[in-house]
Amino acid sequence: MSIFTKKSFISFVIPVHNEEEGISEFLDTRFFPELAKLKYCKTEVIFVNDGSTDKTLEILQKYAKKDKNIKLVSFSRNFGKEVALAAGLTYAKGDAVITLDADGQQPPELIPEFLEKWFNGAEVITGVRDRFTKHGFIARTGSKLFYWMLRKMGNSYTVPGSTDFRLLDRVVVDEYNRLTEHNRITRGLIDWLGFKQEYIEYTYGARMAGKPSYNTKKLFHLALDSFVSMSTTPLLMLGYLGGFIMLGSFLLGLFCIINQYILGDPLHLYWNGAVQMTIFITFLVGIILVAQAITALYISHIHAETQGRPLYIVDKKASRNL
Repeated sequence: MSIFTKKSFISFVIPVHNEEEGISEFLDTRFFPELAKLKYCKTEVIFVNDGSTDKTLEILQKYAKKDKNIKLVSFSRNFGKEVALAAGLTYAKGDAVITLDADGQQPPELIPEFLEKWFNGAEVITGVRDRFTKHGFIARTGSKLFYWMLRKMGNSYTVPGSTDFRLLDRVVVDEYNRLTEHNRITRGLIDWLGFKQEYIEYTYGARMAGKPSYNTKKLFHLALDSFVSMSTTPLLMLGYLGGFIMLGSFLLGLFCIINQYILGDPLHLYWNGAVQMTIFITFLVGIILVAQAITALYISHIHAETQGRPLYIVDKKASRNL
């Protein structure tokens, strides 16, 4: 079906933080011209001001005053991009919601392509940075390490290079809004929901102005939150280490006993009491770490319960006569 033959209500959610230098240029020269082409759709734009300390709020207030379809959610302070996205999705009323950044790095020119895939049945369309996107060595290495660790921890559904440049069907937004955890990773949670997903590869552009709010420290904390919220593996890593230490020290101690006291030290190792005590203490350390892992299993259940996620997700489009 052509995207020009279907009437729909599309919401756009744009989190902003200290973007005064480039947001007017981005909106006037790139974003709003693309919206003007969507004559077949009713649209609303929801800006979430995440505690900006510059003139970003004043600029957005002027846009909102001119157009009633522009909504502005302004936080009392900086709560972070993930919370800003969650707030925007809560206020969005469209049949589909497109989330994107206001710095120009995510091309609004791809919006028709997102809508085309949605009209053809996809419920989540995710923008993926292509492999030709230029980043510094540290950023590239960190990104590869992050996704490698995420896969090792059991998260096989998050595609490397996935971004928050996404289109979400109304049913996906409604299910996402049911999630209650505070330390949330939006892209990971949406992937966890499990709805039909397609991908659009794009080249990450340069910022139109200013500096990114997400510095290395914030990205590091975001990675840690991803591991903790999407997997219980970090709780068990010390347990695996403890089991390895306990097994190794047990075998070494057994070898010491057989060699020293049964065979009469034919290898002439001359392991004295201090060495034997060290092996015994190492064995005890392994037991302690394994005990911590058992405790971690209980903590993981508490962790899962306190997250407050729904027990299951129903695909209402695929279900019948509920």
